[in-house]
Amino acid sequence: MPGLLLGDEFPNFQADTTIGPIKFHEFLGSSWGILFSHPKDYTPVCTTELARAAKLSDEFKKRGVKMIALSVDSVEDHCGWSKVRGCTRAARKISELPYPIIADHKRELSVQLGMLDPDERDQDGVPLTARCVFVIGPDKKLKLSILYPATTGRNFDELLRVIDSLQLTAQKKVATPVDWKPGNEVMVIPSLSDAEAASLFPNGVRCKEVPSKKNYLRFTKP
Repeated sequence: MPGLLLGDEFPNFQADTTIGPIKFHEFLGSSWGILFSHPKDYTPVCTTELARAAKLSDEFKKRGVKMIALSVDSVEDHCGWSKVRGCTRAARKISELPYPIIADHKRELSVQLGMLDPDERDQDGVPLTARCVFVIGPDKKLKLSILYPATTGRNFDELLRVIDSLQLTAQKKVATPVDWKPGNEVMVIPSLSDAEAASLFPNGVRCKEVPSKKNYLRFTKP
């Protein structure tokens, strides 16, 4: 994302949304946050995502994560779109979204955050936003960014998984290995000595032997 790197403070932008004007940092408060952009209202892939995000809103809330979406249309369009029915089974159950949508019809925020997809354009030839995901920590710093093209829908179960990893590794000196899921073993970070690891992880540390004989594959239960 041009100009926005992991660890950077996320811009404290002001915007109109479906719940009224917001200042982003005030909206987040002391919570984690996830901002996900949509190319355009009333489009098929976006509508399936809108519904899936709504269905999983309790899961994000359980993790202390405030959700907010963005699309390059007006608040009026957003309010109408959020009541779309008939696209998916999940969408048919939605009467009111449990998260706000930012109106970015001038594309000012999309440009600022590097969201535009040069390959996908509207009927006037103007670039649409890509499917960006930003996860912001309670310190207002960017913890994760993922960029999908407009033609590829996101996996919201994967977003929950990476949030679980981010929150766990923010609290403990561990890393999560490939395909990790909550409840699985985690890895002790390399900067910890064996003595420090033994002190920090009373459940024990399991070392996996490798041909180099270096004990860097160390696993433990969080």
